[in-house]
Amino acid sequence: MMLRSIPWLVRTSWLMAVLAVGFCIALLLDPRMIDGAPAWLKPMKFAVSLSIYGFTFAWILRRLTAWPRLAAVAAWITTATALVEMGLIGMQAGRGVASHFNTGTLFDAAVYGVMGVAITIQTLTAGVVSLVLWRQPFSDTAMGLALRLGMAITVIGGGTGGLMSRPTEAQRLHMEAAGGMRRTGSHSIGGEDGGAGLPALRWSTEHGDIRVPHFLGLHAMQAIPLIALITRRRMSGRSRSIVVAGAAGSYGVLFALLLAQALAGQPLTAPAGWMAHALTLWAVATAGLMGFAWAASRRVTAPILPPANKIT
Repeated sequence: MMLRSIPWLVRTSWLMAVLAVGFCIALLLDPRMIDGAPAWLKPMKFAVSLSIYGFTFAWILRRLTAWPRLAAVAAWITTATALVEMGLIGMQAGRGVASHFNTGTLFDAAVYGVMGVAITIQTLTAGVVSLVLWRQPFSDTAMGLALRLGMAITVIGGGTGGLMSRPTEAQRLHMEAAGGMRRTGSHSIGGEDGGAGLPALRWSTEHGDIRVPHFLGLHAMQAIPLIALITRRRMSGRSRSIVVAGAAGSYGVLFALLLAQALAGQPLTAPAGWMAHALTLWAVATAGLMGFAWAASRRVTAPILPPANKIT
């Protein structure tokens, strides 16, 4: 079962990569806009994200050697979730309507609801895998630690998607006045979706945007194991584990700070007040960790010189 399911997840990830290329072409050919952004930008970003997620998750699942059935089920669920999410997002873009937060019609609300259920199931699946990783033995201690901490941050980061599904105060007032909501939820704090944003990513440069910590949290499953891979040949076991744990701690703190910044209504590009000081302290502490990692790698790779001959 495991041998069949994980290759299907890998094939689905390749499909997402191909779709990302197709959506890039659609961006060039289709001038339509949805909520202030090109119609095919969201499908393109999701295709890239799902492709990277799928390849990484398959790589992690292959390491659950003590839990083959769980790995197989997790692979099937992830495959189905990716296909459902991408299919619905692409369909809505083709129709020229928003895929997320769109509750303007019964059909659009049903589409948004199905996507919400699918991503909730996937987040719960990743959570189970994250817990099981702590019981899976690893010959490479540092890599095992990286996988455990990386997946834990990813699950928490994925959970921040729920913050975007809550109706805003303006939406609640509209529901009371009109008896319904055309949009339910927002990724913006302190402003409306669709304003000025960073190139390509479209993260708001005017107010808080939960997509920033959401993105960072989701990609911990790649970033932390990458640290373990980079340090494999340049550090001893104990120093390498310290660096991996420190990197995960730094990553987790940055995620928490960016989430607090977004909830405070501050754009990523303009931290203010205590947030600016906190980010400065984080940068200094992370620089110190990088200095420790550099010194540890130098100790391991420094050549051992023979003792000097005594002159008699």
